[in-house]
Amino acid sequence: MHHPSESPLPASIAESPAPSLQAPQAEARFSAMQYENMGNRVYSRICGALMEGQLRPGDRLRIRELAAELGTSITPVRDGVLRLVQDGALVMRSARDIRVAEVTLPEYLEIRDIRLELEGMAAARAAEVATADDIARMEALIEQNEQALAAGDVLGAISLNQHFHFEYCRIANMPVLLSILERLWLKMGPLIAQCYTAGGRDMIDGHYSLLAAMRNRDSQAARVAVQTDILSGGQVILELKKRSAKAAESIEDLRRS
Repeated sequence: MHHPSESPLPASIAESPAPSLQAPQAEARFSAMQYENMGNRVYSRICGALMEGQLRPGDRLRIRELAAELGTSITPVRDGVLRLVQDGALVMRSARDIRVAEVTLPEYLEIRDIRLELEGMAAARAAEVATADDIARMEALIEQNEQALAAGDVLGAISLNQHFHFEYCRIANMPVLLSILERLWLKMGPLIAQCYTAGGRDMIDGHYSLLAAMRNRDSQAARVAVQTDILSGGQVILELKKRSAKAAESIEDLRRS
């Protein structure tokens, strides 16, 4: 699709002396930069919605509705959506049917194994370097999460859960690791949101063990706390994925019979 700045120049302007073209060219470059920045902002907003669990597996995204909600044109939204399709976070069934990706059982197990290693590593490092202010922020996130649960604010609790996991990665000061986890959470965010209520206290109790380990500067205990949290909180997800896999196998057996 042609961007307005890419339209052919009229003959009368094209034949004008060179100095008269300087302002339009500068304006075109500036417009292109504005467009690129808007595309990046749209992409980041949708990424945030996925990671924070505002969207769930199978949810349908409509480009025109997203553009209206974000206050932008269709083009940067479509470009952001296509980037997320390439990331594997969204699935384009057709030009008009774009949905949040469903995670298969093998995919979930792989993501879980990677999280166990990377988030465990980040937690261990965070326990070694955390300041009093860092620990206070972690404590505040847990308290806010508890308040959201008590108020029945499930979406708020899911978002706070994601922020908690990312906070100790930021404290660890491991930006490469965090960027890898962000890509994994594009898929994990919707899946956790789907199962968060059913997970009950398993979704938050492990956070207290990590907080205690960080206060004690016990890196090994911090690693174990996070890994235990991922496994216990993920049990309800694992059971869901196993049921889905079994149902898919049954459907496939019916087709073959």
